[in-house]
Amino acid sequence: MKNDFNRWNRLFLFCLGLFLAAAFAMKWMEDDLTFFGEKFSILGLELYYSKEKIVTIFIQLDSKVRTILRYHLIFDFIFMAGCYPGIVCLCMMAAEKMRSLNMKRILFILAGIQLFAWAFDIVENYYLLKWLKQPVIGNEFEFYHVIVYSKWIIALAAALFAISLHVGLLSKRKI
Repeated sequence: MKNDFNRWNRLFLFCLGLFLAAAFAMKWMEDDLTFFGEKFSILGLELYYSKEKIVTIFIQLDSKVRTILRYHLIFDFIFMAGCYPGIVCLCMMAAEKMRSLNMKRILFILAGIQLFAWAFDIVENYYLLKWLKQPVIGNEFEFYHVIVYSKWIIALAAALFAISLHVGLLSKRKI
């Protein structure tokens, strides 16, 4: 059991490194994401902006900002390779510390569905890269938002649950 925990922990640290390196690179690019002198955000493109606003931004981006946005979306693939397997590791490390078979099962399920969150994130980036190249958004915009919201819900639920168990385990030991 301790050996399994150590393996998950080492993989988690590797994933954390990928996550942080990609996050740093994407954060560094964020200041250059401007549209007529005003900043726009990836979170806005994912969650907040209307279809019309995204089309307007993508149509009127200058080539420099378009290139930076493309790089940002490509770095997001590296971020994903650290994020979702990292969440899996958090869940599996928490499961290793659990006594309750039901808690282990829940954590295993949360770890397993990270594949869906990762796939949804890939689909999200596909749409953004497609729209960046050809700024025409059809009826897929609602589907796009279902994908984005699902990704966020799956990833955050698993990460927060696993982290809360880790923090709880520090104070109570095994559950």
